[in-house]
Amino acid sequence: MSLNFVWIPRLAWNCCKNDVACSGNPLRSTKSFSAMHRVGSASNGNNSTRPRKEKRLTYVLNDSDDIKHCAGINCLALLTSAASDGSDYLFTGSRDGRLKRWALGVDRATCLATFESHVDWVNDAVLVGDSTLVSCSSDTTLKTWNALSFGTCTRTLRQHSDYVTCLTAAEKNNNIVASGGLGGEVFIWDIEAALAPVSKCNDDTVDESSNGINGSGNLLPLTSLRTINSSDNMSMHTTQTQGYIPIAAKGHKDSVYALAMNESGTILVSGGTEKVVRVWDTRSGSKTLKLRGHTDNIRALLLDSSGRYCLSGSSDSMIRLWDIGQQRCVHSYAVHTDSVWALASTPAFSHVYSGGRDFSLYLTDLQTRESSLLCTGEHPILQLALHDDSIWVATTDSSVHRWPAEGCNPQKIFLRGNSFLAGNLSFSRARVSLEGSTPVPVYKEPTLTILGTPAIVQHEVLNNKRHVLTKDVSGSVKLWEITKGVVIEDYGKVSFEEKKEELFEMVSISAWFTVDTRLGSLSVHLDTPQCFSAEMYSADLNIVGKPEDDKVNLARETLKGLLAHWLRKRKQRMGSPAPANGELLSGKDISSRSSTHSRIEADGSSENDAMVYPPFEFSVTSPPSIITEGSHGGPWRKKITDLDGTKDEKDFPWWCLDCVLNNRLPPRENTKCSFYLQPCEGSSVQILTQGKLSAPRILRIHKVVNYVIEKMLLDKPLDSLSAEGSIAPGLTGSQSQHQAVGDGSFRSGFQPSQKLKPSIEILCNNQVLSPEMSLATVRAYIWKKSDDLVLNYRLVQGS
Repeated sequence: MSLNFVWIPRLAWNCCKNDVACSGNPLRSTKSFSAMHRVGSASNGNNSTRPRKEKRLTYVLNDSDDIKHCAGINCLALLTSAASDGSDYLFTGSRDGRLKRWALGVDRATCLATFESHVDWVNDAVLVGDSTLVSCSSDTTLKTWNALSFGTCTRTLRQHSDYVTCLTAAEKNNNIVASGGLGGEVFIWDIEAALAPVSKCNDDTVDESSNGINGSGNLLPLTSLRTINSSDNMSMHTTQTQGYIPIAAKGHKDSVYALAMNESGTILVSGGTEKVVRVWDTRSGSKTLKLRGHTDNIRALLLDSSGRYCLSGSSDSMIRLWDIGQQRCVHSYAVHTDSVWALASTPAFSHVYSGGRDFSLYLTDLQTRESSLLCTGEHPILQLALHDDSIWVATTDSSVHRWPAEGCNPQKIFLRGNSFLAGNLSFSRARVSLEGSTPVPVYKEPTLTILGTPAIVQHEVLNNKRHVLTKDVSGSVKLWEITKGVVIEDYGKVSFEEKKEELFEMVSISAWFTVDTRLGSLSVHLDTPQCFSAEMYSADLNIVGKPEDDKVNLARETLKGLLAHWLRKRKQRMGSPAPANGELLSGKDISSRSSTHSRIEADGSSENDAMVYPPFEFSVTSPPSIITEGSHGGPWRKKITDLDGTKDEKDFPWWCLDCVLNNRLPPRENTKCSFYLQPCEGSSVQILTQGKLSAPRILRIHKVVNYVIEKMLLDKPLDSLSAEGSIAPGLTGSQSQHQAVGDGSFRSGFQPSQKLKPSIEILCNNQVLSPEMSLATVRAYIWKKSDDLVLNYRLVQGS
């Protein structure tokens, strides 16, 4: 392949205050994933003239031990043997965006399935009936799953406008589920009706799909909507008249963090940042009353089986017991020293287990007010699940612990001693803590731990733009190669900053991706056209069998590696070979979309084949997951090895398919570097360069050396060189202004692969440049100015 300097004439050249745990509020964090996909919506409904942002493709790197969660556990759900196939199962939902099903034994828990479709944190999950799992996420959706399957998502429910934070279900009414979120919305769902297959329509409120993507099968359309407004009246929205939509319980003016329902599903309570407990009648859809008393956000709620008594936990550190019939608080319990985030009660509603931001799990007798500290951990407690005489504890850590709880006879714990009487004012518990009389935990160690992988909390993209240095919560530092999705070096517990300095390279590659660790692992984001801005020579990537001067586009080859499995499956399904170079997709969407973007470039630097080069081969033992969005439906997530080829082109961003199938790249900026090439002051060597030169950013300085030498050989007769190698005076050579030369080749007979021992030095800012430096590196680290780069050349002394 030929790389040319282009001469350019000189005249042509002319930017919840109390609920912060660990790295931030457990619910209100940056909306990196949900916002990412909502920005690039498929249409512009408000007729705005703002340029439309293209869909993003993200891939999430998975640890080698993929059966474990790699971020905090937000929710727990238990399915006991009486309701399952004879085994007890624990379902865990994590900030890594996945749910898992664990078979519980006496002394071990085995991961049987991973449920992967959400594209952001899983915030809550409930079981409905014998085999339906319902989850909610910060991606604004609810999803239903076959709980006893190996991860089959049966439906995606889209109704919320913001993060969905909490769910509750009626234990004896297998159909009723309520959801609440940061948008102040509360919806009451009839799951049986929501899952019923009906005729397809154009609405995307409910998606029917095994993977969370709008499939080609039936979609559930909308129906009339009962809205419960703040004046307790019901109104009917009949803009859509077919299918199902949930009841919207309107009344909250701000975020909803907690929900609870009685056994029959007739009474619903909700709480959030308004500091009041709202009570709803789910049968009529009306708001019946408000319960006031908390002084901060309400974070946890429980209802007894009849719906008469309600327990609430708040960021004011208090637990309150409410009599809904009498519409008043009958008891308040000051046992915690910080926010209360999780509650679980005994079946008789006589005792409550509570946990929160103070890392502590307490048991309290609701009648006698006697309390006991069961255990203290190292992380804030997010949710509890009582299981016979044990209790499962989920925290902001990726591991889940089982502690003794004596759920069948909690009085046994008080007989051990070390109990105290719960106060009724929040400051009373805080004062006791300050006085140093904190109770001694009853239990020191959990009876069982389901280990997780430490979440990544710090990262640095290295200058070569292929390696990322990470540090996890345990202090372990690792080096990832993102074009392969694997850890290439585990340094152990060393200084992150020192290791970053040690790995520093003076090299400049265009930033072609962004990274975040919101899901506890590395999420690599590709946005067009920026992702196609980085190129390297094949020799620098050690690609065997490819000409060393061939340019390799890093994003293009990464996309080929990510979609290699899908491409093979697609080819098998279609029964035809992959498209030839430049051939358009059969679908009209991609070709028509491509034609609307001017200057779409065919990448002529490499063959359009399915070959994946070694630096871009992703692991099949711990494959990354793709998060993206096509032209219909919403964002989806799936492991690259689970892409079975059944998805059509509408499930991917058009620019991604145009790259891997049609070998076409969008217009790219900043792939060239302009510079002036001038002799050093006092040098007797002169070559003809009038004006500015332009070359690829990745061009090496030894190519510039070769260019200077070639100009000397072409513009001056060979016998005009003196013994010292200087050009004899009086010979002016050609005055041609066309200054172009093949990359590394010479018209005087040198072969492209030859490395000519330079007799010329190139300098910048009076510093001699290494022949292996690129123009981009010189500009970034030596020139350090916004002006056009100036290079100087001179003869090497003694050559």
